[in-house]
Amino acid sequence: MTAADAGIVVVAGVVGISAGFLIGMVGRRGLRQRLLVIGTRLGGTSPNGVGLNGALTRLEHSVDFAAQSTSAVTSDGVRLRRALDSIPQGVVISDEHGKVVFRNSRATKVIGTRHGDALAAQAVEDLLAESWGGAPAERTLELYGPPRRTLMMRSEVIENGNDNGNRPLGIVAVLDDVSDRRRLEAVRRDFVANVSHELKTPVGALSLLAETLLAEHDPEVSQRLAGRIQFESLRVNRIIEDLLDLSRIEAEEHPPREPLLASLIMAEAVERVRSAAEQRNVKLLVDEPEPPVTLMGDRRQLVAALNSLLENAVKYSDEGSSVEVFGHANGGWVELVVRDQGIGIPSRDLERIFERFYRVDHGRSRQTGGTGLGLSIVRHVANNHQGLVHVDSREGEGSTFTLRLPAAEVPVR
Repeated sequence: MTAADAGIVVVAGVVGISAGFLIGMVGRRGLRQRLLVIGTRLGGTSPNGVGLNGALTRLEHSVDFAAQSTSAVTSDGVRLRRALDSIPQGVVISDEHGKVVFRNSRATKVIGTRHGDALAAQAVEDLLAESWGGAPAERTLELYGPPRRTLMMRSEVIENGNDNGNRPLGIVAVLDDVSDRRRLEAVRRDFVANVSHELKTPVGALSLLAETLLAEHDPEVSQRLAGRIQFESLRVNRIIEDLLDLSRIEAEEHPPREPLLASLIMAEAVERVRSAAEQRNVKLLVDEPEPPVTLMGDRRQLVAALNSLLENAVKYSDEGSSVEVFGHANGGWVELVVRDQGIGIPSRDLERIFERFYRVDHGRSRQTGGTGLGLSIVRHVANNHQGLVHVDSREGEGSTFTLRLPAAEVPVR
């Protein structure tokens, strides 16, 4: 091999490693000129008769191929990293020596510096080590927070692909935060259990009352039993109606909206609850906003929400007391307020009263026939309208519920 050939081989080796870098730094023409200078100094021709220009041309082709290959590998690497960053699971990869060489963005968030995250990081390390035995490893990690989280972890060996017993290429671990899924499953289980319980009580009463009525010959007792049957059947009907209302409102996350006068929403909701208020001798005091205010929303949902607040206020008020309902504008919002002088809500229960079937006073709820779904309906209506519902209450002093909704930009005429 001549000195020229040796020089070309050396340059080719260097270019094969960093072709993209060389071309980026000096350009194709600059690279060719520098190679010509090197070739001239080393002798000019090769022993097989190929001139220096021909050798350089072939070398340029090699440079192009190496640059394209380097670019393709770089693009594939960037694409793969971004794809792994976009998935909701955390991915951790270790090399053949057990050293972690990659974490996607989700894994980086899960494995941080806080105490709970440190526990997760240690669990991942233990999981990676466990998988070196060749079998997939799994574990569930409960982090009690706050907030409380549940992580499901699974790791597997990255096989070499050869059957010659070579060491595996590494380990991949996948971290899945299933906290929301577990919470939803718990809510569903509680919901089914509560529905079953709420329906079982009146249905059982109906069966017993009907059986007693069949064996009763006293007209007065029979009439009283028939009245109880009617009451229990209305209770079952109300539970079913509330379940249907809640299901429909949950499904309508983005209900059609239109400008509505707050006074009309208040009037319709008050009219629905007026009969129950008269039966309990509770006064309804309505103070319509002046000047009139307009809000954006679905009329049916908003009336249902305000009606639920009024029903609760009447239900838990003492006879002879009063319930106030009023509204006003507050910046870009309209606030509908229901205030009662009833039994109030203990502070320990304030955070849970908007849960389905949750009751502060179970004994009184059975007497009044409530389903425990009314405030859950209110919360869903508020969420569907990008608003909120707030409660201010003290035990024995009454409660004030505020339903805050977006105001309409153009008032209704």
